[in-house]
Parts: sequence; structure tokens; C-alpha cells
Amino acid sequence: MGSTDKIVRILIAALIIILYFTGTIGGTVAAVLLVLAGIFILTSFISFCPLYAPFGISTCRKQKT
Repeated sequence: MGSTDKIVRILIAALIIILYFTGTIGGTVAAVLLVLAGIFILTSFISFCPLYAPFGISTCRKQKT
């Protein structure tokens, strides 16, 4: 997972958390989005997204040989 991908995931998670605590989102939608925010934060810290593997997606820069 590339650094841009990590930053975007953390920013989206932060936005969801802010929307929840300001009362903009609530109920079932809030619960689903908070779980998604937690997944975004977790995958950012471990630098691995399980959905990328089966699809062959990589956001890491290619190293020059």
C-alpha cells in the first residue's frame, strides 16, 4: 500500500469520525461508516488491504531496477 493510499484512508476515517461526533450522521449508517473507518485505519497502519490481493492491485511505487 502506497503512502498516498494510507493518507487518503486516514483522512476519510477522520472525516467519518468527525461527522459522527458532530451528530451529522447517526443510526445504522453511522455504525456501518464507523466500522469502515476502523478498517481504513487498521489497513493503513498494517500497510495491507486484503481486497487488493485477489484483484492484483498495488498502490506502491515500482522500484527502478
